[in-house]
Amino acid sequence: MLTSVRSLTAASLIALSAAFAAPAMAQDESSDIGISVSANTAIVSEYRFRGVDLSGGDIAIQGGVDVALPSGFYVGTWGSSLDEDTVGYGHTELDVYGGWSGEFGNVTTDIGVIAYLYPNAGPGDFDYIEFYGSVGVAVGPASVEVGVAYAPDQDSLGGGDNFYVYSDVGLGIADTPLSLTAHVGYTDGFLTFTPDGDAFDWSLGAELAIPSTPLTLGVSYVGVDGANPVFTDDAVVVSLSASF
Repeated sequence: MLTSVRSLTAASLIALSAAFAAPAMAQDESSDIGISVSANTAIVSEYRFRGVDLSGGDIAIQGGVDVALPSGFYVGTWGSSLDEDTVGYGHTELDVYGGWSGEFGNVTTDIGVIAYLYPNAGPGDFDYIEFYGSVGVAVGPASVEVGVAYAPDQDSLGGGDNFYVYSDVGLGIADTPLSLTAHVGYTDGFLTFTPDGDAFDWSLGAELAIPSTPLTLGVSYVGVDGANPVFTDDAVVVSLSASF
């Protein structure tokens, strides 16, 4: 699951994400060919994408698989249940993505492309493609990431485009399994619920890595500008995730 580009994650998701910091994943690794596979699954009290509620306030089931390839390349897929009546998306979201990530000392970079697919959507165009990139810096227990995502003109975006920029901050509490997260993002384009086509979203949260298990318990307060309170009212989101 990606960081705030998806987030939240697949999530997603975060080391920093959605959404945010995902727990370290135990990996099925083949050292001979330099490929490793990891998986994640989660249950969330509701699915928020850039602050917008896509599960109708109901519980959502999520999960994904990531394959790390040689030289920093990767591919993956992530899915979530949806509210079937939400803006015609149907009851399932499936994301397929690929890209490249690298580390340079305490600096990490990530670039890629993601396809948002809605196989059970109603009549019309809903699937769309988005390009993303991010840079992160870690200093001791703290990390900061800034990123951008751009979806070019597509029929599914009403013949327009969409621009998203965000920042995520994470802070591990020394000698504890607890970490704190913060996020702020800005959307300009089709994927908002505001009359002028732009919106800010934000969240504050905490995550607890449950010792001796692959589980992480999270809680966050999520908010977003929006003209439609059905999709954009503030909410407390609780999650239980596992990574393998």
